[in-house]
Amino acid sequence: MRMMIISPYHGGSHRVWAEGISKHSKYHVDLLTLPARFWKWRMHGGAVTLARRFLEIDQLPDLLLATDMLDMATFLALTRKRTSKIPTVLYMHENQLTYPLPKDGSTGPMRRQLGERDRHYAFINFTSMMAADCILFNSHHHYDSFFAALPPFLKHFPEYNELGSIENLRAKSEVLHVGIDLCRLDREIGQPKPNMMSPAAPLILWNQRWEYDKNPEEFFAALFTLADEGILFRVALCGQQYGKRPSSFNAGLERLADRIIQEGFVSPEKYSQLLWDADIVVSTAYHEFFGISIVEAIYAQTFPILPRRLSYPELLPDDAHGHCLYDSQVGLLERLRWAIYHRQEATSLAQEWALSMARYDWAQMGSVYDQLLIRCAGRTV
Repeated sequence: MRMMIISPYHGGSHRVWAEGISKHSKYHVDLLTLPARFWKWRMHGGAVTLARRFLEIDQLPDLLLATDMLDMATFLALTRKRTSKIPTVLYMHENQLTYPLPKDGSTGPMRRQLGERDRHYAFINFTSMMAADCILFNSHHHYDSFFAALPPFLKHFPEYNELGSIENLRAKSEVLHVGIDLCRLDREIGQPKPNMMSPAAPLILWNQRWEYDKNPEEFFAALFTLADEGILFRVALCGQQYGKRPSSFNAGLERLADRIIQEGFVSPEKYSQLLWDADIVVSTAYHEFFGISIVEAIYAQTFPILPRRLSYPELLPDDAHGHCLYDSQVGLLERLRWAIYHRQEATSLAQEWALSMARYDWAQMGSVYDQLLIRCAGRTV
């Protein structure tokens, strides 16, 4: 089989995902992409440009696999003479319907709408799903939250709001977790976690984007409380920054300056080292459709402390839920104190849970993708 991945916003996790499939699938994979910038214009105009390029290729694929950033309906309309019999699969990394809006309407990706959701982009997701033969979500949380939000969204429109289409969309939707190149993080077999022998203060890791939807305010508030209590710890702040960073980072960098060992984006080699050096990884996110960075940290035997919302419960083994998931700021602080004061026990538990993350490695997921995509293709032939 020959498949083509269409990625209008080809950067970050979208690019890594597409390249992972290309490397680990047993089938031939072609990439049709555009650079990762101007995301709104990619959702509007990307389909037109990519359709033109598609019409110029010589050998047609047996399957089209597109990301959620593609206006699938427009692409298929413009290429219908060549794509009418080609099965199409839409992979939902994210969606524009349930992405959280900032409290401050002058910040974040919706600032030009003053914090109001631009329904047009959510409607592009909806019509793309209508046009696709098969829809794949990257987590059960993503699937559930999208279909919970879709009826109220469609009811917003005055008439002919197509509520009856929802069950048809559900019928052709499945969950397919993200594949991750976890093997790149491997250390020599038998090499212990460095912190089990280190006299240094425990290292707390933030390895997510520096944006409002990751809720850095709650993260820093917890660390400020621990610092005021005289608890020793160090902090590594990784992750990419897009545009102006949230003010909470400025406050955190100033108040915790003597505890911070890393600030900002790092090289892959340095990132891997920090994952292994860290004792604890924390998320306070309001938004997470999957959670690649958290899976990477757990794979590196770092103890996770995560909110009991979003995709996190499905990522963790069942026996980790009581230790790691919290429901409030009080619960976050309780788990942080426990992990710091019970450092060796926390590391031992993290070593056990690390084994369960291997199921997301491309060594396992490559064949899972191949089997499911073949089945999706078979639905229309």
